[in-house]
Amino acid sequence: MKKEIDVCEVQCIHEEDVKQVKGRMLEDRILTDMAEFFKVFGDPTRIKILYILFQKEMCVCDIAAVLELQQSAVSHQLRILKNKRLVKYRREGKVVYYTLDDNHIKRIFDEGLSHIQHS
Repeated sequence: MKKEIDVCEVQCIHEEDVKQVKGRMLEDRILTDMAEFFKVFGDPTRIKILYILFQKEMCVCDIAAVLELQQSAVSHQLRILKNKRLVKYRREGKVVYYTLDDNHIKRIFDEGLSHIQHS
């Protein structure tokens, strides 16, 4: 049986297309930053935390109660989300409340969810 080859057998067929696309490529720094941004969505606990925060602003202890996790584990994940500017917080006395940084985070989440549900 003949094995099908899934790569081109020549270097470049459509030179103009290659030039055009190459000219529009984003800088490596930007693409690396994007990869790091989307990597944050690669952890189920962080996705759960984002989903919780879509519902309402919550404190660390309440998020931990919803997820049935230790507060330290939730705090660690929230720190990652905060460093990537996906969530923000406010302090009220000794209690720290978290919320989404802005609404575009929900749109990104919704697009991913839509892709999963329609695949």
